[in-house]
Amino acid sequence: MEERPLDLGSLSYINDHTGFYGTIKHSPADFVVTEIDVTGQLVTEVYTGVTEELQTQQSNEQNLKKAKLCPNPTKTKDKADGASSDKCEAVIEKVDNVLEDQELPSCEEDQYNMLNTLLCLDVQESLFDFASSVRSAFNSNESRGEHCELSLGLFPDKNVRASLHSAVRQTFPFLLTFTRSTEVLVKPNQDYQELSLLTSEEEADKFFAFLDAKVEDSRFAFLPDVCKEHRTSVHHFISKKFGKLVETKSFSEKGADGLQKVCITVRFRERKGSSGKRHRSEENAEIFTAFTLEKENLETLEALGYLASSLGVLPSDFSYAGIKDKKAITYQSVVVKKVTPERLREAEGLLEKKGMKIYNVHPTNQHLHLGQLSGNHFTIIVRDVRCHICDKTEDLKKRVDEAAHNVKKRGFINYYGPQRFGKGQNMQSHKIGLALLKEEMTKAIKLFFIPEEGDDPVNKAKRYFSQTEDIKGTLQLMPAYKVRERMLLRALNRYGMSDEGCVRGWLSIPHSMRIFYIHAYCSKVWNEATSYRIATYGSKVVEGDLVLHKQDANEITLLIDRVHIVTMAEEEQEVYSIHQVVLPMPGHSIRYPPNQVGQWYKDDLASAGLQSCNFRVGTLQMNIPGCYRHIIKYPQNFIYEPIVQINEQNQEKDSEQTTSQKARLKLSFTLDSSCYATICLREMMKCNF
Repeated sequence: MEERPLDLGSLSYINDHTGFYGTIKHSPADFVVTEIDVTGQLVTEVYTGVTEELQTQQSNEQNLKKAKLCPNPTKTKDKADGASSDKCEAVIEKVDNVLEDQELPSCEEDQYNMLNTLLCLDVQESLFDFASSVRSAFNSNESRGEHCELSLGLFPDKNVRASLHSAVRQTFPFLLTFTRSTEVLVKPNQDYQELSLLTSEEEADKFFAFLDAKVEDSRFAFLPDVCKEHRTSVHHFISKKFGKLVETKSFSEKGADGLQKVCITVRFRERKGSSGKRHRSEENAEIFTAFTLEKENLETLEALGYLASSLGVLPSDFSYAGIKDKKAITYQSVVVKKVTPERLREAEGLLEKKGMKIYNVHPTNQHLHLGQLSGNHFTIIVRDVRCHICDKTEDLKKRVDEAAHNVKKRGFINYYGPQRFGKGQNMQSHKIGLALLKEEMTKAIKLFFIPEEGDDPVNKAKRYFSQTEDIKGTLQLMPAYKVRERMLLRALNRYGMSDEGCVRGWLSIPHSMRIFYIHAYCSKVWNEATSYRIATYGSKVVEGDLVLHKQDANEITLLIDRVHIVTMAEEEQEVYSIHQVVLPMPGHSIRYPPNQVGQWYKDDLASAGLQSCNFRVGTLQMNIPGCYRHIIKYPQNFIYEPIVQINEQNQEKDSEQTTSQKARLKLSFTLDSSCYATICLREMMKCNF
């Protein structure tokens, strides 16, 4: 097993089974991680590339012809196809009834005809039934779950998909459309429901139709509103949900009754490059290329350093949804700007030598954001499986069965895993994060360059720096692929090791890398707070616990109004379950639980010297608002194969090779984003990695 950076052994468990011992990550192939994108699709399957699109073009054209030949129900008069005509008329009647009874928005004729052209009658009928049920649920103030969805079918041609998206959203503003591979799906628009509680349904319909149309220089005005508090609520809602796209202003006008009334108007924000300057032409627009990165035995940032060097771009030109394990085979989505798909494919041969491959290369129009994924799928081999030394039983199968059963049923404590904190015992990312929060910039630099055990080139360079602080000499020793280290060293060589020089050094690396260290420290605090919460209160929900109104979120950023403090009455009535309880990651915009756990946070931050910390480091352009994280999570699609006895060859020192029989276990499961497979295994096996 790998050395752990923090002592996870002191953290609590939620299950009381005995567990078992085993070795993970014996080799990278024992730990395979595949990212799942925001649509729920494995990144190895979401896009098959331009080549396949060209190969299936003929099939696409045939499908389009069939769609166009599908008769418009309003014009079906062919007696030879009486059954089809009857069905068309039935659908028309149902649609008319739905539009009338459910007060669905009247759609533009061309959008309605587009639905008729692209969707067969059965799908049209299903869509209107789905829309009707969603509208009914919204009218009765019930919430149709975000994961309640309807498939409209496969549409390989992206232009057809775009037309269908627009037609559905303009016809039904209370529905959202999205694409999963080439499949178009619809689901309830929860933002619509939230706005319709603040305004009328008619205004909500028109507002979302306005948003979807995105007509440049267009404006939308809500009805006059005399209540300032209500107007403030509408302003806040639009800013919170759509602030990057639109802006709001209040305008005062005199009504026919002579009273002064105020209405809110909404307009699209001006694109960058306006204010008298010409917009960039399409030819000069920024290029983004998306691809799936397969890497083996490499850190994500290290792999991107190799890619940047091979392509002649900066590491900051790459964006990704999450950091993946090093000692593993991983598949994840990456987007690079300034590089065309053709140029990226040319680099494929160079990458394989570094333990990387790229797939699914295709153009896209924007970069990725951290957290822009729904989870990860894991396939794991646990080797040398055996009972714990203190376990008196020899029934290994029983131990594995009860462990798997408990974790599936009761879940695991959602700690941050070891990779969140770096590797080894000397270089610990959370210590760097604490120094940055305290604005001890020189100390943070020295911590960054503390060497690990080993005599590889990287540690030789770090050891030389620790002993001499000779920046130029260290830069000469540091390998070219250690991009982050070299960027820091180059800045320090230019600006020196003063506080100002160290600030310049930290600013030389991408923001996502800088903030990683502060997140590492905050994650350590969260782990220890969660362990204290479980040790103090167990799995019972108690007064003062925090729960989120939106239960299906993974790691929710802010929105304090969604955080609810459990009351004594709710504790007695057992209104909430432990899987609904969250704890905050420290930050400037979160609230702490008003019970013993909240006091623990205050004491812990004070002992670290952060009692007056506002979690903003202006000199490094870092703002840490905090977030809420569920303390219990569950593995999904959990499968484990029976214990398998295998023969392993062992080479004894100064003796012949021997064969021993050892047990091996194969596990497969899916976790939500920001959950760690090693932590799920820790709960299951009751041992630390």
